[in-house]
Amino acid sequence: MRTQYCGALDTSYIDQTVTLYGWIHRRRDHGGVIFLDLRDREGIVQVVFDPDTEEHFQRADRVRGEYVIRVVGRVRARTEGTINPEMVTGEIEVLGKELEVLNQAETPPFQLDEHTEVGEEVRLRYRYVDLRRPEMISKLRLRSRITSEIRHFLDENGFLDIETPILTRETPEGARDYLVPSRTHGGKFFALPQSPQLFKQLLMVSGMDRYYQIARCFRDEDLRADRQPEFTQIDIEASFLSNDQIMSITENMIRQLFQNVLDVELPPLPRMTYHEAMSRYGSDRPDLRIPLELVDIDDLMRQVEFKVFNGPANDPKGRVVALKVSGGAKLSRKEIDDYTKYISIYGARGLAWIKVNDIAAGAEGLQSPILKFMNEQVIEQLMQRLNAEDGDIIFFGADKEKIVNEAIGALRVKVGEDLNLFTCQWAPLWVVDFPMFEDDGKGNWTPLHHPFTSPSCSAEELRDNPGEALSIAYDMVLNGTELGGGSIRIHDQALQNTVFRILGIDEDRAREKFGFLLDALKFGCPPHGGLAFGLDRLVMLMTGADSIREVIAFPKTQSAHCVMTDAPGIVTQQHLRELNINLRKQPGEA
Repeated sequence: MRTQYCGALDTSYIDQTVTLYGWIHRRRDHGGVIFLDLRDREGIVQVVFDPDTEEHFQRADRVRGEYVIRVVGRVRARTEGTINPEMVTGEIEVLGKELEVLNQAETPPFQLDEHTEVGEEVRLRYRYVDLRRPEMISKLRLRSRITSEIRHFLDENGFLDIETPILTRETPEGARDYLVPSRTHGGKFFALPQSPQLFKQLLMVSGMDRYYQIARCFRDEDLRADRQPEFTQIDIEASFLSNDQIMSITENMIRQLFQNVLDVELPPLPRMTYHEAMSRYGSDRPDLRIPLELVDIDDLMRQVEFKVFNGPANDPKGRVVALKVSGGAKLSRKEIDDYTKYISIYGARGLAWIKVNDIAAGAEGLQSPILKFMNEQVIEQLMQRLNAEDGDIIFFGADKEKIVNEAIGALRVKVGEDLNLFTCQWAPLWVVDFPMFEDDGKGNWTPLHHPFTSPSCSAEELRDNPGEALSIAYDMVLNGTELGGGSIRIHDQALQNTVFRILGIDEDRAREKFGFLLDALKFGCPPHGGLAFGLDRLVMLMTGADSIREVIAFPKTQSAHCVMTDAPGIVTQQHLRELNINLRKQPGEA
């Protein structure tokens, strides 16, 4: 029976006999003395076998990396000169007396240390081996600590941990549902939930008052580094609380989490309106660590001869902005060309720029192929508005407002990262006052959050002018990543029907999809609201990982494929017949 974990040993155990279990991390033979670095979940300790214990010494001589063994030995201090300050257990070692091989192992497909250089697909294929690496164990340990802290906070604040169904019905929430065919109800399907949204609202109708859940959610959508087909959500809902109160509770939760887990004191979160965020940063999740801002220059560009600028400047749906980068004049033409290519993925058709070499020399001190299209007065006003100085570069965006925001907003972040312009390590904020709806480009309204978000105006004002209506919604943003979003919900059936009509959801479809919710709203639904955090994104940020795949035990690839289990897989014809499913032949199949 194990007496201690390997990584838990220190000088307080000197002269004690211990029993350890684990994997051989490294084996070294030093002229008749064998050193084994034994690894378990808590860390690594050095075990020494000498010829005095002949039988066990011979076993130590035969073992190899990743063998699973049991060791009995005495803890002793390392001699001076052999102490390893890089190891938590570096001041001690274990003099081995017994060694039992519990299981042998083939040579692993890659090294299990910080020097591992192997493609992600190989790591995911052998994920059970990859997770043995101390780096991966550390991330999953931190994830466990984070969820424990969150549960403790919410328990202490009167929230009830309640599970909601995984098998539910299809709902239009902006992404495709994963469908599950029903064997007992031929031709019908369950859907995996994109979120517990409707059920947590029903829990408020039920009088549960405060609810939370660490919930599994599923979305069949295109993936990115921060998305997975299945993900974990910290889901929170409460009755009889205002948006300010919900924001205060959840802000305290996140600040306490960072304090307890990382010993980081986050500042109180400032609030910024959606309009201000889009205007200044081109994004509703701005990274405030980067001190660059978009500056509107439409008024200066309306009369210039350059159609690329004056066209959008005179278009009510267009926007022209400038982005000044202090010290950016040192960027090479190749680097500028790379940025031009980068923003093209957001629909931008080019990237104009001006280098400020000598501001005192006026136009003569500037360098750019677009200067010939601007008169001296426009140039002077531009330099004054941007507070340009020697050594700056100014980038320009001119197009439809959406394209400019996305392209130059992304450029702002890219340049900030490349030039290491960060002013702090953590920059959280709340983004508030989101529009209720956005135009889908075809003359239809779609909800900016979801159709159950409450407007900040009356039903009549919402109906008469949906494009100007604001919602009582709020997103928490950290370092340019949306940690979570929430809102006050609609608790009145008439208002909910008004929103459905604006979205083009007629009464029959509303009854079909949401009849149970509409019925519930008639039976004394309290005012309520909530918020949901992406646990995977939160852990990614707190561990410094580059992708949420690094903080999920068994993630999928960006193509939603599990290379370890080869899922999704083929189902037998017999099983398909039981589910009343007939597959169409794919192109090229016989």
